[in-house]
Amino acid sequence: MRLILRIFKILLIVIVSALLLVSGAAVVLYFTSDTSVPEMSLPEVMPQVKDSAGVKYFGKSYLVKGEGDLWELHMKGDAAERGLAFGQLCKGLMYEQESAFVNQIKKIIPQEKYLNFLKYLTIIYNRDLRSNIPEEYLEEIYAASLGCSSEFSYIGDAYDRQLNYHAAHDLGHAMQEYMLVGCSSFAVWDSMSADSSLLVARNFDFWVGDDFARNKLVTFCYPDRGYRFASIGWAGMSGVLSGMNEYGLTVTLNAAKSVPPGASKTPISIIAREILQYASNIEEAYTIAGRMDAFVSESILIGSARDGKAAIIEKSPESTVLYSPEGEKIISTNHFQSAEFLTDRDNREAVAAIEGSHSLYRYKRIEGMLEAKRKLSAEDAAAILREYRGEENAEIGFGNEMSVNQFIAHHGVLFSPQRGIMWVSTAPWQLGKMVAYDLSLIFGDSLQKQDARVPQLDIVADSSAISSFASRVMEFRLLAAEINAAASEKQPVDESAIQRLAELNPDYFYTYLLLGDYYISAGDELKALTMFEKSLTKALPSNNQREAIEKRIKRYRK
Repeated sequence: MRLILRIFKILLIVIVSALLLVSGAAVVLYFTSDTSVPEMSLPEVMPQVKDSAGVKYFGKSYLVKGEGDLWELHMKGDAAERGLAFGQLCKGLMYEQESAFVNQIKKIIPQEKYLNFLKYLTIIYNRDLRSNIPEEYLEEIYAASLGCSSEFSYIGDAYDRQLNYHAAHDLGHAMQEYMLVGCSSFAVWDSMSADSSLLVARNFDFWVGDDFARNKLVTFCYPDRGYRFASIGWAGMSGVLSGMNEYGLTVTLNAAKSVPPGASKTPISIIAREILQYASNIEEAYTIAGRMDAFVSESILIGSARDGKAAIIEKSPESTVLYSPEGEKIISTNHFQSAEFLTDRDNREAVAAIEGSHSLYRYKRIEGMLEAKRKLSAEDAAAILREYRGEENAEIGFGNEMSVNQFIAHHGVLFSPQRGIMWVSTAPWQLGKMVAYDLSLIFGDSLQKQDARVPQLDIVADSSAISSFASRVMEFRLLAAEINAAASEKQPVDESAIQRLAELNPDYFYTYLLLGDYYISAGDELKALTMFEKSLTKALPSNNQREAIEKRIKRYRK
């Protein structure tokens, strides 16, 4: 007994000592975190936003409501001028965007005390974030943060919040195998393009709730240094997710398999911003990407009017590789493709995960549609981005990660770099009208306000899809959330709601997986087993998902 007590005391001392060391280290990390703000010249009295005929002006910059859910921001000047204009012109939009983001976080972490704790963890995690972002963008983000609401100060200061939101995009992609994230993009040129010129297409699938995608911001940036460019994102995002500059260089991002990083480096959207603002061809883009450190793996598809083709920069925390295959097309989903990556011993686990993944399935699906068309027009490319069915037009369920169109896209976009034309989708998802902009006109010699639109080039909405099943997708999503909440709280659900869920999305594996989990919470293992077995008969997005369902079946089969 004495020996046991001595061992227990030793273990207790070790555990307490370890906790004290960890706590002490956390305190040191927190208080040594970089919380500085840029040294820059700002006006003592903030200029007022002026409104004239529906256009809001701030200095040389202005904001105008575009078509559908689009807003158009023309942002001019140096970093401070651009940032101030961004924050003041988009103050209301930034509030709506932050509210949507925070509300989504609250669904995961409902208690404010834990949110407050999360603030300190974020500060520790991103303690060196400032040193990994170029000073120009720190200044722009800081000036823009002056337009943020104080309502969310319990999460952090406005500037810290805006910096951390840029890093949140990377963490979301690092956790993509647990979330509905599955961006798809492709490019064709020469004989595979209807007019022989380069054509780039992409879906940006980044879902943080439907409210988060309610407003899209199309930014036309006229910086005092570097190249003028257009990008598509949201209010508060200074980084680039999809964009094209005045030289016809395009940038789109696709997440690759990553593990959650141990510390922050440069957010991938900031790397994309640096490329778009300072590169005019593929080689320059590759050079910029190579000198900046990322903390997640990402494929950066670069289209170039000067090169007349596209290539992919595969960027990981350890290396940067330029992938430029033979032929007249290139496809990017959510896995790396270069020989350097595929033969790297450190990447064996990620390479093994490619087989049987929704990323490879989407890649092959796009490849098949490109081969079927051969000479792709902008309208053809839009149809591919809108395609929700599987190979050979199989019904695989609305929202399946195997689909090119998963009904979660923040935006879909097309670029014709050599013509200077950009098309941006309107709601719902990428099914609405794709609005055309002529960047050669917008970024012409005149800096005066001019119409950014070229309506004669707009791509019409997919009215058939919108009328036949868009409302079903939304009803399914809302009902699935209700049943999932009921399962978590072990609350009963009316049988009619269960039947309705299956009617809305009968081909989707998740429909039956969710119902199986609900029946487990209700104590009906027999019905749960039936649902799990039915889920297994549907198109499954990955081997991991199949194994997870099989484990459920094995557990409850008697």
